[in-house]
Amino acid sequence: MIYNPEKIRNIAVVGHQGSGKTTLVESIAFKGGLISQKGTVEAKNTLSDFLPDEQKKLTSVSTAVIPVNYKDYKLNLIDLPGNDDFVYETIGVSRLIKGAVLVIDASKGVQIGAVKNFRTLKKRGVPMFIYVNKMDKENIDFPALYEEIKTKLDKKCVPFLYPLGESSDFSGYVRVANMTASRYNGKECIEDTSYVEKREAVFELQNKLVETVATTDDALLDKYFAGETLTLDEITNGLRKAVLDGELYPIMVGSATKDIGTLTLLDMFINYLPSPADLKPILADDGNGNEIEVKTSNEADPSLCVFKNSYDTYQGLICVFKVNSGVIRLGDELYCPNNNQTYKLSTLFSVCGKKLTPVTEISAGDIGAFTKLENIKLSYTLCSPKKVIHIKEVHYPGATYTRAIVPTSKNDSDKLFPIVEKMMLEDPTISFEKNAVTNQILIGSLSSSHLQYILDKIKEVNKINFTLETPKIVYRETITCKADSEGRYVKQSGGSGHYGVVFMSFEPSDKNEFQSTVFGGHIDKGYFPAVEKGFYEALEHGGLIGAPVINVKATLTDGKQHPVDSDELAFRNAGILAFKEAYAKCKPILLEPYDRLKVQIESDYLGAILSDLSKRRGKILSTDEDGEGNMVVVALVPEAEILEYTNELKSLTKGTGFFNLEFEDYERVPGEIADEVIKAHKEAK
Repeated sequence: MIYNPEKIRNIAVVGHQGSGKTTLVESIAFKGGLISQKGTVEAKNTLSDFLPDEQKKLTSVSTAVIPVNYKDYKLNLIDLPGNDDFVYETIGVSRLIKGAVLVIDASKGVQIGAVKNFRTLKKRGVPMFIYVNKMDKENIDFPALYEEIKTKLDKKCVPFLYPLGESSDFSGYVRVANMTASRYNGKECIEDTSYVEKREAVFELQNKLVETVATTDDALLDKYFAGETLTLDEITNGLRKAVLDGELYPIMVGSATKDIGTLTLLDMFINYLPSPADLKPILADDGNGNEIEVKTSNEADPSLCVFKNSYDTYQGLICVFKVNSGVIRLGDELYCPNNNQTYKLSTLFSVCGKKLTPVTEISAGDIGAFTKLENIKLSYTLCSPKKVIHIKEVHYPGATYTRAIVPTSKNDSDKLFPIVEKMMLEDPTISFEKNAVTNQILIGSLSSSHLQYILDKIKEVNKINFTLETPKIVYRETITCKADSEGRYVKQSGGSGHYGVVFMSFEPSDKNEFQSTVFGGHIDKGYFPAVEKGFYEALEHGGLIGAPVINVKATLTDGKQHPVDSDELAFRNAGILAFKEAYAKCKPILLEPYDRLKVQIESDYLGAILSDLSKRRGKILSTDEDGEGNMVVVALVPEAEILEYTNELKSLTKGTGFFNLEFEDYERVPGEIADEVIKAHKEAK
């Protein structure tokens, strides 16, 4: 079914793990008429949690799209995992949607997952509701919770629903905008005109809402100051504008298990959240470096953006996408500017949890899926070949926790690489490479728990056996002073032999380089490349621990050759011998990799983090506020000191801190540590 973009709402459902997101989605699907009976997380039969891992762990680990048709509107609910390990899902989705509901567990308050999700969505300008779930649990104090929400999230969070009763006495809510109420009668919520106990508190909140509405329009502001009463339509329209502009974040209350507040939430999705047509045009590239605007319209040229990938044994790669413009039709040929390939859509589906329903077209602003198209990564754009639309790719966080994986057999090794490559299409935070120096196969992700999830999937789902090792630090060696040497490769024992003699000097430089100052024809110029080749071969293994040698300048100053026995092999080996003979005289040292860490923490933890980084031999480059009350610490730290930093940072900041890193440079290893590394290398030989 083709929808006008005005009739679509794309809504991310986010929150801390265990806050009740999946249960809320199930309640919405039930009250919205999608299903006739609700499933539960415990019974392992919800629409959202359909993966074996989700049913086993009773928690979401993957994004699920649940479309609900309600009052002629299509509400695409996007249930996102609450675990930080799957933050890439939120990052990819939040760029494409402009509506969200943040679920808070009333019995546990504002947890760190809620804070992180709120900040991510606010930063991206996503209008959102705050749904305070589990209001029927024990020891709920809504006024105190409201203050916590304002303190930890934003002062612009304002109740649109106010609870009637609390804890086991929670029975419904008052709609602040129009002062009407609904109560739960044990089966459903019904209108209630008799409430009195919360009237004073609600009236005060209504005055605040009306005052906010008045500031959205000069005419309304004049009417407000004149003492005139704003109409309900004026209040509703003003509140919608305030929500869309990020001036208000409505707080809802309810119980997803009892469906309290669900229908009101559905109506508010329609009334207060933007349709794709309400959004500003997307900025894209036309393929020639020119910026263009992409409007969400069925009449525009077709384009889509992929925000979720998953592999299925029978269907191959399943790509879930949002249509940014135009209508996507079965059989369309679409161009992907990210990989310069053209694809034909031989399949097209609407998505509901794990169910894919074949369709022939999907309209602008809506969500769909296709299968069996290879090499499509997350955030890739597909568009009409006649009008290139390239939307900037999402920058996903890189791996911060790495282990070496050792396949048990050759068969396991052969299966490992293609399996992980498929997983990387699903999860862009996975890193996977074979280190050329250590020969270790390294696999990384965002945390130890995230990596464990990936490894379990490799072992249990794909039946690959392996062991794990700690990654080896990729050291380098270099020299600190200049030295001269002779390289002599002479083998003459009758018949044709080998003869090559070179005189060379080696000195520190800012890169590896080779030059010749030989004059007078002592060595034919044709042998210079062989000497150079020998020099670069010798750099592959230094004399301290066999690590690659960097930042050496070699100069060929003279040499000798034989009219019969000299050849390229002789001069290549002479170059190798010259370097090895000079190496000890050049006073070599050990270098270690340093990473640039960017750590984001709450200001309360700044002292502990700075002290900890100092113990790790870190060099603090800057400490700045990020504008939201957090601190961003940038430091250079030896890689050897941060192999477990992901886990240790969580411990130091009670799960609130996170970081990313990138390689910076190599620096000298301190004397005592270098001695230990060299000793360990010798003992291991």
